[in-house]
Amino acid sequence: MWAGALGVVAIIAFAYEFIPLFTGSSTPTSSAQAAAPSLPHTPPPRPGKAALKIGKKTLVDSLDPTLRLDLLAASEKTPYEGNGRNIFVSQREDVVIPQPVARVNTDPQQEQQIYHPPPVQAAPPIPLKFYGFASSAGEAKRIFLKNGEDVFVAGEGEIVDRRYKVVRISATSVEIQDMVFSGPPQTIPLTQG
Repeated sequence: MWAGALGVVAIIAFAYEFIPLFTGSSTPTSSAQAAAPSLPHTPPPRPGKAALKIGKKTLVDSLDPTLRLDLLAASEKTPYEGNGRNIFVSQREDVVIPQPVARVNTDPQQEQQIYHPPPVQAAPPIPLKFYGFASSAGEAKRIFLKNGEDVFVAGEGEIVDRRYKVVRISATSVEIQDMVFSGPPQTIPLTQG
């Protein structure tokens, strides 16, 4: 009895799987086909529709998803007509360095401005005061820094007041880099107070 029931189930499963192959059913057989929208077959477009130009031929833009081998062959026969470097060939480009043109200048003031740029402005002094240490034995070095009424606690590599980076902490001073003005770090000595 069990064998008969399993045989009926096997016949139904076989029919469900293989009969649509012979009858040409339009139900999708995979999730990719189920997700693809089904578009009705569109006739060839009339003149006046949007056109796409490939090479010397003009192709009409359509939503027909069928593979057109004639269009594919036409696009494969289009020669490469680039006017730059071929990206598929490994070669070193020759760099052409333009030679400076000699200028005739009679005004010494203007000549000084052309060939000698104005000096770079030095960074202003950092307004922070090194007040003392904030760490205990066994912890990373941390210090107190004061700017007016504001007091900051920072370690090496941290940024204080959104502008000043603590570079190095020593026993009697700290080196701080101004992040706005590039230049060497400034040393601030330990103050009493």
